Amino acid sequence: MKTIGNWVGGRTEPGDSGRGGPVYDPARGVQIAEVGFSSPAQVDAAVRSAVDASGPWAASPLGRRADLLFRLRELVLKHRKDLAATVTTEHGKVLADAEGEVSRGLECVDFACGVPHLLKGSFSSEVATGVDVHTVLYPVGVVAGITPFNFPVMVPLWMLANAVACGNTFVLKPSEKDPSASLMLAELVQKAGFPDGTVNVVQGDADAVEALLGHRDVNAVSFVGSTPVARHIYETGTRNGKRVQALGGAKNHMVVLPDADVDMAADAAISAGYGSAGERCMAISVVVAVGDVADRLVGAIADRIPQVVVGPGQDPASMMGPLITRQHRDRVRSYVEAAAHEGARVVVDGSQAKAGDGFFLGCSLVDDVKPGMHVYDEEIFGPVLSVVRVSNFDEAVDLVNSNAYGNGVALFTRDGGAARRFEREVSVGMIGINVPIPVPVAFHSFGGWKASLFGDSAIYGPDGIRFYTRPKVVTSRWPDGHQSGVDLGFSTNG
Repeated sequence: MKTIGNWVGGRTEPGDSGRGGPVYDPARGVQIAEVGFSSPAQVDAAVRSAVDASGPWAASPLGRRADLLFRLRELVLKHRKDLAATVTTEHGKVLADAEGEVSRGLECVDFACGVPHLLKGSFSSEVATGVDVHTVLYPVGVVAGITPFNFPVMVPLWMLANAVACGNTFVLKPSEKDPSASLMLAELVQKAGFPDGTVNVVQGDADAVEALLGHRDVNAVSFVGSTPVARHIYETGTRNGKRVQALGGAKNHMVVLPDADVDMAADAAISAGYGSAGERCMAISVVVAVGDVADRLVGAIADRIPQVVVGPGQDPASMMGPLITRQHRDRVRSYVEAAAHEGARVVVDGSQAKAGDGFFLGCSLVDDVKPGMHVYDEEIFGPVLSVVRVSNFDEAVDLVNSNAYGNGVALFTRDGGAARRFEREVSVGMIGINVPIPVPVAFHSFGGWKASLFGDSAIYGPDGIRFYTRPKVVTSRWPDGHQSGVDLGFSTNG
């Protein structure tokens, strides 16, 4: 059976902890590989490799960094189908979705290629007589990225591209459930010409995470995953003196007003609720039907569900693949069963496993859901769409704002005034107006509010550059050589 290892100092290494984990093909329900976990000593070796590379890389010219990033971009583009096929095999998402993931990751590499512009700093002349002030952005050193199973290419590129562009070296700890894509990225980084040690990969579980959080030479940590883990990483990392951005879970709402195009809203609910089997932090999991649109909307969504073809991701006919593990599939199924017991109405029950041995579920639609039900309160991360009925716009906004999460939200309406008011009043970090999954483009930043983000920095885009740099402010005076004299006064801007 294939064994998946680590990438340290520009070469592959088997895990040396004596522990490992199974990697499955979730479409077939069979183990296809074993990933060897890193010991704390091997994590230390990866960090030391990054430390050794850090000084020379931080001193490298911006033009060279941009050149290597352009080369990396071309290599990822060239191998995008190989990367997508690997994601489909180990994660289960359909090939079209996997290729889209690679493309969205490439957007962040595109953005990072502009590093000479992004790190320009600032300059103020004559802030006082003969005094100038300029700000220079420096890398923070060795940074770690801890990434989730649902986007094994895109999320590492969110972090890696900006981190190395800013002159940092990078240690990636990917999900142990689908680890192969991380090694493919590391190999492409090496082929692009980045110095050995600039990017390292350590495989593992919580032990590897703790080793990174406790390592004195790791200066910053980026994380994307569930809220409980995000909170732990933020609290542990900051307690250890590290800069931390930790993106947590979500319960994204899609509010549909009575004036909305119902067909458009139903199409959006299907794609945003069931795409990638609902295993997206930006998936729509709650449709908020306002007023008399509810019956029409629920009917339109239910009518479309039979059109969703569930099957192996490699099959071009498949629209939705399996879930990542058998345990996760069973957990998702339990929410549908619990919803019926708690008083909700299961309109479409997709909770029964599909044919074959893979980790498949169908699409479920649950109506008359209310806060306090497990299906509403908890992040399900599966193909379960809940419908909450409210009477008016204000109730919809209150519902969104009272939720513990604040990652993404969407509004479907033809009313520009309602849209502007919604944008101002909802306490959510990413908002879509007639856009169901409002993931920002790479030159903006991605991040939610409340329990969806810990720390004061969103990820990628301008916030990513700020997170991976620290400023030095230099105040300088070059006096006229013909003027001299002792002045004991405090410097002013006069």
